[in-house]
Amino acid sequence: MILRVLNGKLKEVFYSVLPINLIVLFLHFFISPIPHKLLWQFLIGSGLVIVGLSLFLLGVDRGVTPLGTKVGESVLKSNKLMIVIITGFILGFIISFAEPGLLIFGNQVAQLTNGSIGGTTLLIVVSLGIAVSLSFAFVKIIYGLPLYTIIGVLYLVIFGLAVFSETEFIVIAFDASGTTTGVLAVPFILALTFGISHLKKDGKASEKDSFGTIAIVSAGAIISVLFISLFIRQPNFASEINNQISDGTSIFTNFIHQFSSVLNESFFAILPIVLVFLYFQFTAFKMNLKSFIKIIRGFIYTFVGLLIFLWGVNAGFMDVGLFLGSELAVFESKIYIILISFLIGIVTILAEPAVHVLTKQIEEVTSGYIAKSAVLIALSIGVGLAVALSVLRIFIEPLQIWHYLLPGYLIALTLMFFVPKIFVGIAFDAGGVATGPITATFILAFTQGAAGVVEGAHLIRDGLGMVAMVALMPIITLQILGLIFRIKSKKGGVVVK
Repeated sequence: MILRVLNGKLKEVFYSVLPINLIVLFLHFFISPIPHKLLWQFLIGSGLVIVGLSLFLLGVDRGVTPLGTKVGESVLKSNKLMIVIITGFILGFIISFAEPGLLIFGNQVAQLTNGSIGGTTLLIVVSLGIAVSLSFAFVKIIYGLPLYTIIGVLYLVIFGLAVFSETEFIVIAFDASGTTTGVLAVPFILALTFGISHLKKDGKASEKDSFGTIAIVSAGAIISVLFISLFIRQPNFASEINNQISDGTSIFTNFIHQFSSVLNESFFAILPIVLVFLYFQFTAFKMNLKSFIKIIRGFIYTFVGLLIFLWGVNAGFMDVGLFLGSELAVFESKIYIILISFLIGIVTILAEPAVHVLTKQIEEVTSGYIAKSAVLIALSIGVGLAVALSVLRIFIEPLQIWHYLLPGYLIALTLMFFVPKIFVGIAFDAGGVATGPITATFILAFTQGAAGVVEGAHLIRDGLGMVAMVALMPIITLQILGLIFRIKSKKGGVVVK
């Protein structure tokens, strides 16, 4: 049984990583040759990413997600608002602290700021933002507060804080939000939400409450970074790219060097989740031995998978993204890197497993009225444009991240008042789903590599911000689809709310 499920996960992740590998090999043979040792490190790293992410997802399905559902049900049954708030705070902090994408992003920010903003510091700040916002999301579900009003208020706060924040902190805040809602946080938070919302007696309200929690916690992550930035003195931002390519004589030197650090990261990321489970097991769940062992095994898969995944990413996978970005950016014709960026965005979103789960969900909600293929096409074009526009910004010095994000979010927030309310939650949740493990690793390294060699470009202002763009585009495209669905349904005599 386990082997069959694991085989399914391996195929799922393999097809997610394969497009990036094919693009890298194509570039190596036809456009920009990659050093022999670096290419082998990438291929080995890709293998580790596939195995690690497969085990990690298996562990999430068998341990983390069931824990989230049971905790959500247990919290609501307590019927005490303070318990709901405290539990949401603790779980939000713990699950964010263990998110692989945020762990990687924290290390990148530490390097880009020469250690003046530590990776652990960013983890704590973002996790606190997630903790507070998840507690609020639970309250929203219990009292049935309107999602579009909450999102509107949260983004007004974000825009207000951004006025007093430096551009570097703005891109860090939005990218941190995107990397937080990844392969661990999204299923766990959705399971928590399901555990609370499906116990409500109102079926329609429960359906709407199943969406939107990711949107709220994403905004909470942005607010936390922007708020803290008001009290931080000017960090020591790096002025040139930190080339991580190892000079060791062996292909495996970098893997050996990275193992101890990723082992520590993985252990301390998973430990709090295990402790939470043990607490609830002895105070609320009281599972039988068979169920208890099943979830513990899930945590073991999660830990081992996270360890292997981070090992592959840090030791070989990201370095090629950095190298190719820097090599293609110095070509006289910039059309190569723009087209490649667009292509990377398309294949990444099409291969992301969570996106296919979301598109199936939309198809079910609309009773097949909006086809899965239509959603995939809209998402892939949107994310492709997001990555391409992010790279374009590196070459056009006057362009800043706000020239994209401000009109983009104004469009997204305006659309909220015209689309079916269930699509508001779906669309904003999709922003978190789109920023998967490939986006937070290879593509982010690709844009940083380009920013590091272009004259006049800034490593933070221009090298970051791509994740923020990828998170934004699905919010717009899916709300437009929701608007189309409303128009079509009215013509058919159906009213969708």
